[in-house]
Amino acid sequence: MNKNFIYIISFIALLLIILIVLYNNLSYKKNQVDNAFSSIDVVLQKRCALIPRLVTLAQMYMQFEQKILTEISRLRSRATSKNLSDNSRIAVEDQISRTLNKIIIAVEAYPELKTNQHFIQLQYSLNEVEEQISAARRFYNSAVTEYNNAVEMFPTNIIALGMKEISIKITVSS
Repeated sequence: MNKNFIYIISFIALLLIILIVLYNNLSYKKNQVDNAFSSIDVVLQKRCALIPRLVTLAQMYMQFEQKILTEISRLRSRATSKNLSDNSRIAVEDQISRTLNKIIIAVEAYPELKTNQHFIQLQYSLNEVEEQISAARRFYNSAVTEYNNAVEMFPTNIIALGMKEISIKITVSS
């Protein structure tokens, strides 16, 4: 009787340890997703800080491209708004990327702007930030994939059902 009691206690302790490890692993993956999204947010804020400089410089040369410059300023204001959901923020940031590409294409029609040293430096900074955004998105998508797999695979899917905030995260386009 005493030996059986020790086996039962040992089995329950082992089961408890396994559940704790699985729960901690799932929590870690969720935190990785949150951390990765925060990394994207930091780089996107860097890009938003460069946009006013780009608009100011481009306005000196691009009188006929006012619509694009107004659009990028509007999108920047919207992206820095605190009351945007994550999904809305991603959509706005994608629009900013497309609009920035339009500006870079429009610059081709202004040779004096293309050769302006400040514009060249700003364009280099924007390219660097875009590469950082791409890397941060890859990290985020990797973290999301790991998290989604953990939430959907046995036995962590059972633990995930018991956690209060389980939601399958979305990936962002690069």
